[in-house]
Amino acid sequence: MSKPYENFDKSHYHWRSDINYREHPELYKIGKGEQGVLICEPYKAEILPLWRFKTPDIAKESAEAIYQKFLDYLSQNDFVGADMARKFLQMGFTRSRRYANYKGGRKYQKNSDLQLTKGTGDPQKSISASIFYEYWQLAKSHVDYQKLKQEWIEKYQ
Repeated sequence: MSKPYENFDKSHYHWRSDINYREHPELYKIGKGEQGVLICEPYKAEILPLWRFKTPDIAKESAEAIYQKFLDYLSQNDFVGADMARKFLQMGFTRSRRYANYKGGRKYQKNSDLQLTKGTGDPQKSISASIFYEYWQLAKSHVDYQKLKQEWIEKYQ
């Protein structure tokens, strides 16, 4: 079984690290899930330092800070920033779940396609995941976010 990234063609990837997406929002792609979250600047640099999930207390502090950043972007009518903050909240949920399910967050054995045993992870990460999930849901259903998203789609897609 091949891994999805093995035959990755970077030239056809929508997101690039050499673009300032604040200056060029027309080049941003919403994508599916968390796509582009660790690439799109300057947002990655602004949000990544806030993103942590080691313990539930740290996850709560992180999710609150990222959600506040989300609200700040909304107040500036910056859809790309708000969408990136939403993606970081979503990624907080998915990564926490991965660490809750698998010891060390590894789903597959190193250098192998052999899937490791689910249920060997850290139960505290489930709590972190639920914290991020709550804030992710708040963000994606926020009325102003939905409005900005629709306006962005009409303007750029």
